[in-house]
Amino acid sequence: MKDYLFTSESVTEGHPDKVCDAIADAILDDIIARDAESHVAVEVLATTGLVVVSGEVSCGCYCDMNGIARSTIQGIGYHSAAFGFDGATCGVFVSVDDQSSDIAEGVRKSEEERLGTAEDDFDRQGAGDQGMMFGYACTESERFAPGAYMPLPIFLAHRLAQQLAQVRKDGTIDFIGPDGKTQVTVRYRDGEPVCIERVLIAAQHLEGVPPDKLKQALLETVVRPVIPRELYPTDGLSGDRVLVNPSGKFVKGGPLADTGLTGRKIIVDTYGGCAHHGGGSFSGKDPSKVDRSASYYARYVAMNLVAAGVADKLELEVAYAIGRARPVSIAVNAFETERVSTERIEQFLESREVFDFRPAAIIHQLELKAPLYRQVSAYGHFGRTDLDLPWERINRVDEVKQALLQ
Repeated sequence: MKDYLFTSESVTEGHPDKVCDAIADAILDDIIARDAESHVAVEVLATTGLVVVSGEVSCGCYCDMNGIARSTIQGIGYHSAAFGFDGATCGVFVSVDDQSSDIAEGVRKSEEERLGTAEDDFDRQGAGDQGMMFGYACTESERFAPGAYMPLPIFLAHRLAQQLAQVRKDGTIDFIGPDGKTQVTVRYRDGEPVCIERVLIAAQHLEGVPPDKLKQALLETVVRPVIPRELYPTDGLSGDRVLVNPSGKFVKGGPLADTGLTGRKIIVDTYGGCAHHGGGSFSGKDPSKVDRSASYYARYVAMNLVAAGVADKLELEVAYAIGRARPVSIAVNAFETERVSTERIEQFLESREVFDFRPAAIIHQLELKAPLYRQVSAYGHFGRTDLDLPWERINRVDEVKQALLQ
């Protein structure tokens, strides 16, 4: 097999789209902590000097959305005029309505319940929307980050973005701002990663910082601590292998430079382009929305199947109809790495012997009615070895092995 390259990108929490995701998920966490049965679908826009919070919320509690938006912005690092945006002084406009009664009724009482075919309580909650969701896991990152089960380009891009934010926040580099992007190109041979072909970092900085000074600082404090030495190319990670602000400078950033919107970084949030995406975003949505909960569950199932040795790489698609509890379809692609047939894997998943894709069952199994969403609004929802996330737990391996490999 010939060598090939694959590239994925990440962005920092100060990127304007991620500012919006963080606000939306901070509002969701506040509401769901007070009312676990709430229905939340919050969308945020951020632009020069202004944040707009909109969407649909049905809950039995008060939420200070204005205050949460401001504190979230300041926590990210926009708390002075130095980088063009300040959570204390920007305008915050809130326009939120109740959830549609038609959608609420379909969630509250599923088609199965209305037709009298519900077998148990999990059959009584319908999906909050139609659509298809994908989960993915692979073994290629295990040499470098055990337990991540992620494509290496997006995993490393996220870690670089996290490190870029960390050296800013702890003062290691005192001349960079909250906005930034990272990109990693990996060279593959026979399907396995062999080296890093190129690293790209766009880092917002103060006026007058020499480009050479910025590049050297990022090489020493961001790139080299993150990229595994065994993935260095033969000529090392320097020169044209690492690009920093190739446009020349990056002083104007954040919402001052670019309008941010919730849900506009869906590939960054998932698998960096290595897997399919159904198109639905995550942030600001409570777990009754299968865009979020079923994507998390599909990842959870894919991880446990790969960790059990069923396949080395596996993509799972699940599709729903609004108001129905049971999925319309479940499909598996193991990219010819499977150790049992994909038809058998699909039959196992459809049997509900171990995994149950009905929305109420997903919420129950993963304990999703909890304020755990703000922490994943940046740096990826999957492969987060730095967090204990219920959809990232590998805890069904023995059951999978018994059902499929014995």
